[in-house]
Amino acid sequence: MKPMFRFAIATSLLLAAGSAFAASDTPVGTWKQVDDVSGKVTSILQITDNQGQLEAKVLKVLNMTPEQIARDGEHPRCTKCDGDRHNQPIEGMTIMWGVSKDGDVWDGGHILDPKSGKTYKVKLTLEDGGQKLDVHGYIGFSLFGRSQTWTRQD
Repeated sequence: MKPMFRFAIATSLLLAAGSAFAASDTPVGTWKQVDDVSGKVTSILQITDNQGQLEAKVLKVLNMTPEQIARDGEHPRCTKCDGDRHNQPIEGMTIMWGVSKDGDVWDGGHILDPKSGKTYKVKLTLEDGGQKLDVHGYIGFSLFGRSQTWTRQD
């Protein structure tokens, strides 16, 4: 094997490894939302960086019960949301916005619960080497509120 070809392969491998590392030190990526009550995956979300602020969009709603399907259909809408989101499909909806890095956490934004139509402040903390994300929604102080653990999807 020629030295230049070996250098190109080694450089490609290092760049790929660097990309994999970068993906685990930021919430940017695709996540499985796990219901904190049932333990089932309820949706797949995509977190993106929009000019230094993170936002999350629902890619797919999963594991709906027969009762939920009978009530809401295969593709549920945000019937309890206000404004532009009212009666819009949950799949494709941006449910988190305005989150920016603050030390080891991402904070300062908001998250929407499409089931209730309520919006909360949100704080994100990476765990387990970036493979899990603690998503903490709260009103007022972050000491109070509710957390869910999202799992990074490969």
